[in-house]
Amino acid sequence: MTLPGMDLAAVTRFLTERGVPVRGELTAEQISGGRSNLTFKLSDGTSAWVLRRPPIAGLTPSAHDMAREYTVTTALRSTAVPVAGTVAIDREGAVLGAPCTVVDFVPGLVVRDRDDLAALTDAQVRGVTDSLIDVLVALHAVDHRAVGLESFGRPEGYVSRQVRLWARQWEQVKTRELPDATRLAAALLDFEPPAATSIVHGDFRVDNTILDQDRPEVVRAVVDWEMSTLGDPLTDLALMCVYRDPDFDRVLGSAAAWTSDRLPSPDELAQRYAVTSGRDLGPWDHYLALANFKLAVIAEGIAYRAHQGADAGRGAVAAADATPVFMAAGLRLLRHPHRGADTVTATNHS
Repeated sequence: MTLPGMDLAAVTRFLTERGVPVRGELTAEQISGGRSNLTFKLSDGTSAWVLRRPPIAGLTPSAHDMAREYTVTTALRSTAVPVAGTVAIDREGAVLGAPCTVVDFVPGLVVRDRDDLAALTDAQVRGVTDSLIDVLVALHAVDHRAVGLESFGRPEGYVSRQVRLWARQWEQVKTRELPDATRLAAALLDFEPPAATSIVHGDFRVDNTILDQDRPEVVRAVVDWEMSTLGDPLTDLALMCVYRDPDFDRVLGSAAAWTSDRLPSPDELAQRYAVTSGRDLGPWDHYLALANFKLAVIAEGIAYRAHQGADAGRGAVAAADATPVFMAAGLRLLRHPHRGADTVTATNHS
């Protein structure tokens, strides 16, 4: 069977030329995971790898940056952050007509939806979320200069650039006028917290990790790094917390594991991060408001692409329904700070 976007003969030559021992005929199967890039499991009957490449159509280079993902995971191999071992990269797209990366296949458990989560006990669920926070803290503690990532991003003014970026994105993808969107973007324009710099993942939650099959509380690898950069670590934490909102199901078009009420609340997650990292969460409601704004724009973008003829069958209308919900939530946070933020500190173990 021919897989769109895959050329096994070309990939075999590519791996062999880079000194990767391919001991038998290479096979490929497309595997789930990742909402944008195509992901294939490769096997020669002895060893296994994962190849990732951008989608065949609708390329937006900033959202499918294979070199960025490969660079950061290569650098993190020497740290406490679990990642798949990098094997080879084709930056120019000579092999498959688009850039691609090959990494070691990491066997394990991926928890994406409620059915996956149902296989875990409550104790295991708690262990998983504790481990996820520990991994995020470890990522944000990495000295990016020491691992060769000093040029990986522009951390100065990162948060204000994020606000402007997502405001521009809203203007490009909006399918209707929403006064709350204009109000929230304007309210966030002056948000520039004290400078803090770390490697940020950009899309951190349970379904972007591979867990140990027998001990799911052990994170074997963090995946989907194409949005990573140098920036404010609290933007990672805030987006992870806002992803816990049940309305995120509308954006994904499925009952996500990460929105389940079996998981700790967003305030509990933030509290554990603060205590474990010793990091002051500062103007936390502003970080949450920005995360709500991002997620609202993402939801609207799904509807916009549906109107353009892409992804029309996958819950696009429901995603659009979530947009005003997240915009309103962001405004509420700025107008009426929630009590949970008062208890999220590095010293309070309540």
